[in-house]
Amino acid sequence: MEYLINIKDVCKVYYNTSSNKLYALNNINLKVCKGEYVSIVGKSGSGKSTLMNILGCLDSPTSGEYFLNGQLVSGMNDRKLSEIRNIEIGFIFQSFNLISTLTALENVELPLIYRGMAKHKRIQIAKNSLISVGLGSRMHHKPSQMSGGQQQRVAIARAIAVNPPIILADEPTGNLDSKSSEDIISILKDLNNNGKTIILITHDDQIAKEAFRIVNINDGKVISDICVDNKIVS
Repeated sequence: MEYLINIKDVCKVYYNTSSNKLYALNNINLKVCKGEYVSIVGKSGSGKSTLMNILGCLDSPTSGEYFLNGQLVSGMNDRKLSEIRNIEIGFIFQSFNLISTLTALENVELPLIYRGMAKHKRIQIAKNSLISVGLGSRMHHKPSQMSGGQQQRVAIARAIAVNPPIILADEPTGNLDSKSSEDIISILKDLNNNGKTIILITHDDQIAKEAFRIVNINDGKVISDICVDNKIVS
């Protein structure tokens, strides 16, 4: 079987002032198939953020191999990693990461501009993306004119505009009230039902349980990998 994500014996090592090795990740192995919905759970300092950065090609492992959609991306330079990110991964962050001076439509257009897409085409795609997350009537509003839940939906629209196979969501409900959180999780479920591979990073066990599969990480190691039916994933 060919996996969309295949991480083999990945380590991320830092050094303290005494030149002692500090393992943020220690021999991590993880395989994700196309169309899965996976939660990666861990408390602060567990290594989940480091793992997210490597999964998202925002950082490279110290050792080990990372295959993304069949490509060996571990060891790629920053320029190549940027190209991979723009094609393979849509990011959703806890802090939304919207540009305050731009409208919702303009924020969603940004990754399409980076791809060199013609203006009329990218505007139409951005509009369709905003409509798909229920913001058809808010596309000309700026972030300051929107609620937190609406801002996160703009972030989701931006993530899906380039039609990446993977959506990487880092604590996407962390700054939201319970109703907005439910809305965001519902959108992620819909995206998964429509074929997107969802990887959700969270410290919240209840949010994690919305996924089909839960990977628990602690002290830089995967300590469990469980399907919702409580069968261990091989």
